[in-house]
Amino acid sequence: MPAVFVHGVPETPAVWSALMNRLGRDDVVALRLPGFGGPLPVGFEPVMERYAAWLADELSAHDQIDLVTHDWGALLMLRVLADRPANVRSWATDAGDLDASFRWHDLAQLWMTPGEGEAFMDTVVDSSDADRAALLAGAGVPEDGAAEMAAAFDRTMADAILALYRSSARVGEEWGPGVDAIEGPGLVIESGRDPYRNVERAGRLAARTGARVLELPEAGHWWMLDATDEAAAGLTSFWAGLD
Repeated sequence: MPAVFVHGVPETPAVWSALMNRLGRDDVVALRLPGFGGPLPVGFEPVMERYAAWLADELSAHDQIDLVTHDWGALLMLRVLADRPANVRSWATDAGDLDASFRWHDLAQLWMTPGEGEAFMDTVVDSSDADRAALLAGAGVPEDGAAEMAAAFDRTMADAILALYRSSARVGEEWGPGVDAIEGPGLVIESGRDPYRNVERAGRLAARTGARVLELPEAGHWWMLDATDEAAAGLTSFWAGLD
């Protein structure tokens, strides 16, 4: 029964490496979102429903899984779990609740704005790896993850990010009702210093789904990098309680 990890934006599966190395499991799988550190398949439209369908297909290859998700991987997970896949034994996520009141953070809104989003991505893609790493570090990525993330940030990823966010202007209204169908066992990871997530929404997701909460009060958005040991201990304890 593998533990399957799904990354977010602007990341690759490498964001999970340190955490997976501390779990003591030899059955871990880190999925790569199409276009993130690799090519887009021919005909693949990088929008939220297509990514959710892709994730559902990837997960269906396993009989039983423990699912761990972050950022956009977390949102995709909420959409997939709304269909109650029988092969997901447990899930752990840093997602917050989705409903009609959901609003994207400022950077996401910039990416969703035609012209401004392209200008931002042009600046990032045309920068050196060192400058991109500095930009990511300024956004909160721990130093040991920023360089690796920067090296993978290319035009394909930039275009995929813009398309993905622009498809999600009404994600709260469109995917929010499906959260009511999600069942546990679940674990909501609540990082206290995440500027892109709302702690209140994390608590609401836990209450709405009956999930447990793992509090990481000193962690930021990239909790798997800056609270690696605490996250590993929390996941290990959660999984042990399922046996």
